[in-house]
Amino acid sequence: MISFSSPTEKLRVEIADGVARLLINNAARRNAIDLAMWRAIPPLMAELAARDDVRALVVAGAPGLPFCSGADISEFSTVRATSAGAHAYEVANTAAFDAISALPFPTIAAISGFCMGGGMGVACACDLRIAAEGAVFAIPAGRLGVGYPPPAMRYVVAAVGVQRAYEMFFTARRLETHEALTAGLLAHVYAPEAFAGAVEAFAATIARNAPLTLKAAKASIRATAGLPGAPSHEDCEALALACFDSDDFTEGRTAFLEKRTPLFKGR
Repeated sequence: MISFSSPTEKLRVEIADGVARLLINNAARRNAIDLAMWRAIPPLMAELAARDDVRALVVAGAPGLPFCSGADISEFSTVRATSAGAHAYEVANTAAFDAISALPFPTIAAISGFCMGGGMGVACACDLRIAAEGAVFAIPAGRLGVGYPPPAMRYVVAAVGVQRAYEMFFTARRLETHEALTAGLLAHVYAPEAFAGAVEAFAATIARNAPLTLKAAKASIRATAGLPGAPSHEDCEALALACFDSDDFTEGRTAFLEKRTPLFKGR
Protein backbone atom coordinates (compact mmCIF):
# COMPACT_ATOMS: atom_id res chain seq x y z
CA MET A 1 0.00 0.00 0.00
CA ILE A 2 1.18 3.51 -0.85
CA SER A 3 0.33 6.45 1.41
CA PHE A 4 1.27 10.04 0.71
CA SER A 5 1.29 13.19 2.76
CA SER A 6 -1.81 15.32 3.12
CA PRO A 7 -2.06 19.04 3.96
CA THR A 8 -4.17 17.98 6.97
CA GLU A 9 -4.10 14.90 9.18
CA LYS A 10 -7.90 14.81 8.93
CA LEU A 11 -7.65 13.49 5.37
CA ARG A 12 -5.66 10.40 4.42
CA VAL A 13 -4.87 9.01 0.97
CA GLU A 14 -3.90 5.40 0.37
CA ILE A 15 -3.33 3.50 -2.88
CA ALA A 16 -3.39 -0.26 -3.35
CA ASP A 17 -3.98 -2.42 -6.44
CA GLY A 18 -4.95 0.52 -8.64
CA VAL A 19 -7.55 1.87 -6.20
CA ALA A 20 -6.97 5.09 -4.24
CA ARG A 21 -8.86 5.85 -1.06
CA LEU A 22 -9.56 9.31 0.30
CA LEU A 23 -10.39 8.73 3.98
CA ILE A 24 -12.14 11.41 6.02
CA ASN A 25 -10.69 11.24 9.53
CA ASN A 26 -12.12 13.89 11.85
CA ALA A 27 -13.50 11.82 14.72
CA ALA A 28 -13.68 14.77 17.12
CA ARG A 29 -16.26 16.46 14.85
CA ARG A 30 -18.14 13.30 13.73
CA ASN A 31 -16.25 13.49 10.43
CA ALA A 32 -17.34 17.01 9.62
CA ILE A 33 -15.21 18.80 7.02
CA ASP A 34 -13.58 22.05 8.09
CA LEU A 35 -12.13 24.79 5.88
CA ALA A 36 -8.61 23.37 5.98
CA MET A 37 -9.96 20.03 4.80
CA TRP A 38 -11.96 21.60 1.95
CA ARG A 39 -8.81 23.42 0.83
CA ALA A 40 -6.73 20.24 1.04
CA ILE A 41 -8.93 18.23 -1.32
CA PRO A 42 -8.02 19.91 -4.67
CA PRO A 43 -4.24 19.42 -4.32
CA LEU A 44 -4.76 15.83 -3.19
CA MET A 45 -6.96 15.17 -6.22
CA ALA A 46 -4.42 16.84 -8.51
CA GLU A 47 -1.73 14.50 -7.19
CA LEU A 48 -3.94 11.46 -7.82
CA ALA A 49 -4.85 12.66 -11.32
CA ALA A 50 -1.15 12.89 -12.21
CA ARG A 51 -0.41 9.29 -11.26
CA ASP A 52 -0.52 6.39 -13.71
CA ASP A 53 -1.13 3.73 -11.05
CA VAL A 54 -4.64 4.85 -10.03
CA ARG A 55 -7.69 3.58 -11.89
CA ALA A 56 -10.44 4.38 -9.38
CA LEU A 57 -10.99 6.43 -6.21
CA VAL A 58 -13.05 5.48 -3.17
CA VAL A 59 -14.08 8.31 -0.82
CA ALA A 60 -15.07 7.04 2.62
CA GLY A 61 -14.95 7.72 6.31
CA ALA A 62 -11.88 6.32 8.04
CA PRO A 63 -12.52 2.92 9.67
CA GLY A 64 -15.06 3.20 12.47
CA LEU A 65 -16.25 6.66 11.40
CA PRO A 66 -19.33 7.80 9.43
CA PHE A 67 -18.95 9.07 5.89
CA CYS A 68 -19.38 12.77 6.67
CA SER A 69 -21.70 14.72 8.95
CA GLY A 70 -21.36 17.84 6.80
CA ALA A 71 -19.40 21.05 6.97
CA ASP A 72 -17.96 21.82 10.41
CA ILE A 73 -20.71 23.91 11.97
CA SER A 74 -18.33 25.29 14.60
CA GLU A 75 -16.85 27.45 11.84
CA PHE A 76 -20.20 29.12 11.08
CA SER A 77 -19.58 31.75 13.76
CA THR A 78 -15.97 32.33 12.72
CA VAL A 79 -14.89 31.84 9.12
CA ARG A 80 -18.51 31.97 7.85
CA ALA A 81 -19.76 34.75 10.12
CA THR A 82 -19.98 37.34 7.30
CA SER A 83 -21.17 37.21 3.71
CA ALA A 84 -17.58 37.64 2.51
CA GLY A 85 -16.39 34.78 4.71
CA ALA A 86 -19.32 32.61 3.66
CA HIS A 87 -18.53 33.27 -0.01
CA ALA A 88 -14.88 32.34 0.47
CA TYR A 89 -16.02 29.15 2.20
CA GLU A 90 -18.38 28.34 -0.69
CA VAL A 91 -15.53 28.84 -3.15
CA ALA A 92 -13.41 26.39 -1.17
CA ASN A 93 -15.99 23.63 -0.90
CA THR A 94 -17.14 24.03 -4.51
CA ALA A 95 -13.50 23.74 -5.60
CA ALA A 96 -13.32 20.49 -3.62
CA PHE A 97 -16.44 19.13 -5.34
CA ASP A 98 -15.07 20.15 -8.75
CA ALA A 99 -11.70 18.51 -8.06
CA ILE A 100 -13.32 15.19 -7.17
CA SER A 101 -15.70 15.32 -10.14
CA ALA A 102 -12.95 16.23 -12.62
CA LEU A 103 -10.74 13.22 -11.87
CA PRO A 104 -10.26 11.31 -15.13
CA PHE A 105 -11.05 7.91 -13.57
CA PRO A 106 -14.20 6.62 -11.80
CA THR A 107 -14.93 7.80 -8.27
CA ILE A 108 -17.04 5.99 -5.68
CA ALA A 109 -18.52 7.38 -2.47
CA ALA A 110 -18.67 4.51 0.06
CA ILE A 111 -21.20 5.74 2.58
CA SER A 112 -21.92 4.46 6.06
CA GLY A 113 -23.58 6.38 8.87
CA PHE A 114 -24.22 10.06 8.27
CA CYS A 115 -24.04 11.69 4.85
CA MET A 116 -25.21 15.24 5.53
CA GLY A 117 -24.91 18.69 3.99
CA GLY A 118 -21.40 19.13 2.65
CA GLY A 119 -20.98 15.37 2.89
CA MET A 120 -23.87 15.03 0.44
CA GLY A 121 -22.00 17.45 -1.80
CA VAL A 122 -18.89 15.26 -1.68
CA ALA A 123 -20.95 12.13 -2.35
CA CYS A 124 -22.80 13.76 -5.27
CA ALA A 125 -19.50 14.94 -6.76
CA CYS A 126 -18.49 11.27 -6.99
CA ASP A 127 -19.59 9.26 -10.02
CA LEU A 128 -21.11 6.41 -8.01
CA ARG A 129 -22.52 6.11 -4.52
CA ILE A 130 -22.91 2.89 -2.56
CA ALA A 131 -24.01 2.59 1.04
CA ALA A 132 -24.31 0.36 4.04
CA GLU A 133 -27.83 -0.22 5.34
CA GLY A 134 -28.59 2.34 8.02
CA ALA A 135 -26.87 5.24 6.28
CA VAL A 136 -28.80 8.50 6.52
CA PHE A 137 -28.86 11.32 3.97
CA ALA A 138 -29.96 14.95 4.33
CA ILE A 139 -29.24 18.52 3.28
CA PRO A 140 -30.26 20.60 6.32
CA ALA A 141 -29.42 23.96 4.73
CA GLY A 142 -32.97 25.22 5.25
CA ARG A 143 -32.58 24.78 9.02
CA LEU A 144 -29.25 26.60 9.07
CA GLY A 145 -29.91 29.52 6.74
CA VAL A 146 -27.19 28.32 4.36
CA GLY A 147 -27.31 29.00 0.62
CA TYR A 148 -25.97 26.65 -2.07
CA PRO A 149 -24.47 28.26 -5.22
CA PRO A 150 -25.44 26.81 -8.63
CA PRO A 151 -22.17 24.93 -9.29
CA ALA A 152 -22.55 22.95 -6.04
CA MET A 153 -26.29 22.53 -6.56
CA ARG A 154 -25.71 21.03 -10.00
CA TYR A 155 -24.06 17.97 -8.48
CA VAL A 156 -27.07 17.31 -6.26
CA VAL A 157 -29.54 17.77 -9.11
CA ALA A 158 -27.52 15.43 -11.34
CA ALA A 159 -27.51 12.81 -8.58
CA VAL A 160 -31.17 12.86 -7.51
CA GLY A 161 -33.10 14.80 -10.16
CA VAL A 162 -34.96 18.08 -9.95
CA GLN A 163 -37.99 16.94 -7.92
CA ARG A 164 -35.98 15.15 -5.25
CA ALA A 165 -33.53 18.07 -5.04
CA TYR A 166 -36.43 20.44 -4.43
CA GLU A 167 -37.81 18.16 -1.74
CA MET A 168 -34.49 17.60 0.04
CA PHE A 169 -33.73 21.33 0.18
CA PHE A 170 -37.26 22.54 0.91
CA THR A 171 -38.01 20.04 3.70
CA ALA A 172 -34.47 19.38 5.02
CA ARG A 173 -35.74 15.95 6.05
CA ARG A 174 -33.61 12.83 6.26
CA LEU A 175 -33.70 10.01 3.73
CA GLU A 176 -33.10 6.49 4.95
CA THR A 177 -30.94 4.14 2.91
CA HIS A 178 -33.57 2.39 0.82
CA GLU A 179 -35.41 5.62 0.07
CA ALA A 180 -32.11 7.02 -1.19
CA LEU A 181 -31.70 3.90 -3.33
CA THR A 182 -35.20 4.30 -4.78
CA ALA A 183 -34.52 7.98 -5.45
CA GLY A 184 -31.53 7.04 -7.61
CA LEU A 185 -28.97 8.57 -5.26
CA LEU A 186 -27.37 5.17 -4.66
CA ALA A 187 -26.23 2.42 -7.01
CA HIS A 188 -26.20 -0.33 -4.36
CA VAL A 189 -26.96 -0.94 -0.69
CA TYR A 190 -25.19 -3.63 1.32
CA ALA A 191 -25.58 -5.13 4.78
CA PRO A 192 -23.20 -3.41 7.25
CA GLU A 193 -21.26 -6.59 7.93
CA ALA A 194 -20.65 -7.09 4.19
CA PHE A 195 -20.00 -3.46 3.33
CA ALA A 196 -16.20 -3.30 3.54
CA GLY A 197 -15.80 -6.37 1.34
CA ALA A 198 -18.43 -5.11 -1.09
CA VAL A 199 -16.66 -1.76 -1.47
CA GLU A 200 -13.36 -3.49 -2.15
CA ALA A 201 -14.90 -5.85 -4.72
CA PHE A 202 -16.86 -3.06 -6.43
CA ALA A 203 -13.79 -0.84 -6.79
CA ALA A 204 -11.64 -3.77 -7.96
CA THR A 205 -14.19 -4.67 -10.65
CA ILE A 206 -14.04 -1.14 -12.00
CA ALA A 207 -10.24 -0.92 -11.78
CA ARG A 208 -9.85 -4.07 -13.90
CA ASN A 209 -11.67 -2.55 -16.88
CA ALA A 210 -10.05 -0.60 -19.71
CA PRO A 211 -8.89 2.76 -18.31
CA LEU A 212 -9.20 4.65 -21.60
CA THR A 213 -12.76 3.40 -22.05
CA LEU A 214 -13.68 4.44 -18.52
CA LYS A 215 -12.10 7.86 -19.06
CA ALA A 216 -14.02 8.38 -22.31
CA ALA A 217 -17.29 7.16 -20.79
CA LYS A 218 -16.91 9.39 -17.74
CA ALA A 219 -16.19 12.43 -19.90
CA SER A 220 -19.27 11.86 -22.06
CA ILE A 221 -21.55 11.20 -19.08
CA ARG A 222 -20.33 14.35 -17.32
CA ALA A 223 -20.89 16.37 -20.50
CA THR A 224 -24.37 14.91 -21.00
CA ALA A 225 -25.27 15.64 -17.36
CA GLY A 226 -24.04 19.23 -17.71
CA LEU A 227 -21.71 18.98 -14.74
CA PRO A 228 -19.34 21.86 -13.98
CA GLY A 229 -16.09 21.70 -15.95
CA ALA A 230 -17.30 18.87 -18.17
CA PRO A 231 -15.28 18.30 -21.38
CA SER A 232 -16.51 19.68 -24.67
CA HIS A 233 -18.25 17.53 -27.26
CA GLU A 234 -15.08 17.57 -29.34
CA ASP A 235 -12.94 16.44 -26.40
CA CYS A 236 -15.37 13.60 -25.66
CA GLU A 237 -15.24 12.50 -29.29
CA ALA A 238 -11.43 12.53 -29.22
CA LEU A 239 -11.34 10.41 -26.06
CA ALA A 240 -13.75 7.88 -27.56
CA LEU A 241 -11.77 7.65 -30.80
CA ALA A 242 -8.51 7.23 -28.90
CA CYS A 243 -9.85 3.96 -27.47
CA PHE A 244 -9.87 2.40 -30.95
CA ASP A 245 -6.22 3.31 -31.53
CA SER A 246 -5.09 1.86 -28.21
CA ASP A 247 -3.23 -1.30 -27.30
CA ASP A 248 -6.05 -1.97 -24.86
CA PHE A 249 -8.54 -2.26 -27.72
CA THR A 250 -6.35 -4.94 -29.28
CA GLU A 251 -6.01 -6.68 -25.91
CA GLY A 252 -9.77 -6.57 -25.32
CA ARG A 253 -10.54 -8.14 -28.70
CA THR A 254 -7.85 -10.77 -28.31
CA ALA A 255 -8.88 -11.70 -24.79
CA PHE A 256 -12.51 -12.01 -25.88
CA LEU A 257 -11.60 -14.39 -28.71
CA GLU A 258 -9.27 -16.37 -26.45
CA LYS A 259 -11.92 -16.49 -23.70
CA ARG A 260 -9.61 -15.07 -21.04
CA THR A 261 -9.60 -12.06 -18.75
CA PRO A 262 -8.03 -9.03 -20.46
CA LEU A 263 -5.04 -7.32 -18.91
CA PHE A 264 -5.37 -3.62 -19.68
CA LYS A 265 -2.45 -1.20 -19.49
CA GLY A 266 -4.21 2.10 -20.09
CA ARG A 267 -2.47 2.80 -23.38
